[in-house]
Amino acid sequence: MTNQDIRFVFFGSSEISVIVLNELEKNSLLPSLIVTQPDKPKDRGLNISESLVKVWAKEKNIPVLSPQNLSDKTFINSLKEEVLKGVKVFVLVSFGRIIPDETLNIPPQGIINLHPSLLPKLRGPSPIETSILNDKKNEIGISLIILDNEMDHGPIVRQEKIELEKWPISKSELTKIFGKNGGKILAEEILKAEDGKLLLREQNHSEATFTKKFTKEDSLIDLSEDPYKNYLKFLAFEDNPAPYFFIEHNGKKIRVKISKAKFSDGIFCLESVIPEGKKEMDFESFKRGYGFNL
Repeated sequence: MTNQDIRFVFFGSSEISVIVLNELEKNSLLPSLIVTQPDKPKDRGLNISESLVKVWAKEKNIPVLSPQNLSDKTFINSLKEEVLKGVKVFVLVSFGRIIPDETLNIPPQGIINLHPSLLPKLRGPSPIETSILNDKKNEIGISLIILDNEMDHGPIVRQEKIELEKWPISKSELTKIFGKNGGKILAEEILKAEDGKLLLREQNHSEATFTKKFTKEDSLIDLSEDPYKNYLKFLAFEDNPAPYFFIEHNGKKIRVKISKAKFSDGIFCLESVIPEGKKEMDFESFKRGYGFNL
């Protein structure tokens, strides 16, 4: 049997999911079925947005399911049919939804989940942002676990610590690193799962730490606070929610997004911003136009 003959089901929705899929493809491993988030309305509902994974799957002519209800009998039966066709393992990378108990036991070798931290550290929804915010350069790594019915709790299949040449780095940069490294080791473990040779070990649950789901308020930056911490916040929240601060201008409170910044000589240097209702501008032009001084 070649890698091209191996069948597996892939659950995923986001950018890191696509990065992992590309790495698997480099190893001649393509899912026989992809499960992703349902299409969502955007632009005030005038257009429908497909997940990045669905777009990728369509380009590769891979069947896609986007169930509204993960407990739907038709969907469950579709997964069971994949097992009857030879699927030994499911793979989950940034799917964004809780997998029901009835699905966990469908694949004979379980569901391998890629989590971007060295579990049991940083369980939960935001390990990448939290690693940056807490300046954890020496604690960056990836865990592959078998999903169980508790959050990021299942037995470890494999862990890899990642040594970074550059730090601090942005969320998008770190996401790419996690995706590429995770995809490589995931390819090896899929082959082991096919042969029934996964090696599992229990997590040390007493050492577990947890991350939270961040909101727009978490990306608010107080420019009077510690410059390095502000830079870390900018890197962690570079896209969604975008980092911002408020100013008073002409009697109004205006939100200003930070689109480009750097840290130099101990100073958090803003390079370009987007004032509320305006286009992006360089920070010097912003200061002159809005009479703003740090």
